[in-house]
Amino acid sequence: MLQDDCYQLGEVIKTHGLNGEVNISLDVDFPEDYKKLESVFLKQDGKLVPFFISHIQINGEKALVKFEDIDSIDDAKALVKAGLFLPLTQLPKLDEGFYFHDLIGCEVIEDGKLLGTVKDVYEGANELMAVSAGEHEILIPLIDEVLLEVDVKAKKVTVSLPDGLLNLYEE
Repeated sequence: MLQDDCYQLGEVIKTHGLNGEVNISLDVDFPEDYKKLESVFLKQDGKLVPFFISHIQINGEKALVKFEDIDSIDDAKALVKAGLFLPLTQLPKLDEGFYFHDLIGCEVIEDGKLLGTVKDVYEGANELMAVSAGEHEILIPLIDEVLLEVDVKAKKVTVSLPDGLLNLYEE
């Protein structure tokens, strides 16, 4: 499994007890959706390795997990700071909205004019859409006031940019 075909579910944050259990942080909107999770991929040495779950107990944005064949604190210590991944095909279906990875490859349009194509989405304090526009990369904030319409199926994002934003990239 390649990381590009997956999304990050969370990360192992610490060991728990002596029998190989670990605490994980879940970086998802609805952690309870994952209470019946049977397996995940853990990133080890740059590769995604499958791990089967013996049991999982979700508590808010954290979970206590026991992986099969991880039976000691030493085994569990080797997993700390490992990212947990699932295939994109396992993302819960959305009733409305979109996932950030859905924006990659979409054309960005303002006032009927093509600005460029979404190359990446940067997450952090402010989510930004990186748009390749000729020789420039334009960073567009992912906020309701800017995103007028997102049509993932048609691969089009219609925006209304703040005054002067494009001028920053033309200088």
